[in-house]
Amino acid sequence: MSICPKGRRSKAKRDAGRASSWKVAVPTLVKCGRCGELMMPHRVCKNCGTYDRKTIIAMD
Repeated sequence: MSICPKGRRSKAKRDAGRASSWKVAVPTLVKCGRCGELMMPHRVCKNCGTYDRKTIIAMD
């Protein structure tokens, strides 16, 4: 016995399967603990330069 698919997959089914992984996820945003600006979690705040309420980048 040889290995072969049971039946041919239609072009519509093939393309629908490919398109199912094209979803775009909305990034998660949290408020900065110091200035309240929305930022991505576990990153330095671009507005005030803090991470975990510690100053990492001196903003003038």
